[in-house]
Amino acid sequence: MTDTSDIRPVEGAARATRRSRLLRLVRYLPLVAPVLLWAVPCWVLLHTGQHWPPPVTLVGTALFALGLISMPLAMVRGHGRRQQDGAAIVGDTLLGVSWVLFTWSLLLAVLLRPALAGADVGEGQDRARTVTWAVLGVTAVLLGWGHAEARRVPRVRRLDVRLPRLGAGLDGLRVVLITDTHYGPIDRARWSARVCETVNTLDADLVCHTGDIADGTAERRRAQAAPLGTVRATRARVYVTGNHEYYSEAQGWVDLMDELGWKPLRNRHLLLEQGGDTLVVAGVDDVTAESSGLAGHRAHLAGALDGADPDLPVLLLAHQPKFVDRAAAAGIDLQLSGHTHGGQIWPFHHLVGIDQPVVAGLSRHGARTLLYTSRGTGFWGPPFRVFAPSEITLLVLRSPHPPA
Repeated sequence: MTDTSDIRPVEGAARATRRSRLLRLVRYLPLVAPVLLWAVPCWVLLHTGQHWPPPVTLVGTALFALGLISMPLAMVRGHGRRQQDGAAIVGDTLLGVSWVLFTWSLLLAVLLRPALAGADVGEGQDRARTVTWAVLGVTAVLLGWGHAEARRVPRVRRLDVRLPRLGAGLDGLRVVLITDTHYGPIDRARWSARVCETVNTLDADLVCHTGDIADGTAERRRAQAAPLGTVRATRARVYVTGNHEYYSEAQGWVDLMDELGWKPLRNRHLLLEQGGDTLVVAGVDDVTAESSGLAGHRAHLAGALDGADPDLPVLLLAHQPKFVDRAAAAGIDLQLSGHTHGGQIWPFHHLVGIDQPVVAGLSRHGARTLLYTSRGTGFWGPPFRVFAPSEITLLVLRSPHPPA
């Protein structure tokens, strides 16, 4: 069990400045990333002293070139206007494979080859070939394990979260968080049903979905999302939009969740009363909503809290962790978010950290506000999770004055 002693402080202005500089560099990544992802492992595995027979070098180089060409083409056909699920699966899988190859080619070239040389193991060619086989072996193991991790039903992570303003009557309130289910090109209807069955074993008072339900329209992914209608909560099931809803007719997802019995908290709140005490449960549209052009869609915290007693504790649903700056300024007690996937494939969390203040877990922001960032329940794109396990989160809210 984890409690608020695990809360991590978050840096302020220095981090924001560093993030701004890195974000400017990240803008150029789409242009150079595909080349780096395929060219670096090709060079490390085939052209750094291995002296493979010419047919091996030629075929290997051709395969890397094919990956470089095929990956962006498949992703454009899969995620662009055509929305071809088969192409999306190919492109996303190649993206995951290339990322793992790239990462471990660099790491083992930098670490293993000097270690072999320092230990006087083998000659130059032998050491180079050892690095190649090590990279291929590690990549194969991580991809196999990462695929199994991505497709399994997430484990339940339980935390006790102490909120100083929470009334004694609400002590022990059970809040379940799922997020980033990303129903998509790979049909996960059975997985969705099993996730919902797991949620139903947790005796939740409140179940929250903080967005990115799917990649694709509600009509297209309805069969995968339908099990969400079976989720049980004693008090309420609430939902807010994520950025991916705004790539695929967000209003359709809002309408479907309402049809399935969830309450979309689109810049509004509800009151949860128990034992004579009250909790404000509020939600905002994703921060990308306003740029989507959809009428009435925007992240509007003041609207979400309009009419709520300012002396009551507030639980806020906001898809992206970076909304916590506004939440802290408004004195929110606890924000629940997703979006980051915990990085999904190590060490991508370092790049996620450029854009978001927290990648996973419980953190404190300002004098009052706590933020819990889930690593997500599903996966986006590459069907792999490496050192970033998915989760269903059970947060048990604790009052500083629990009932006797």
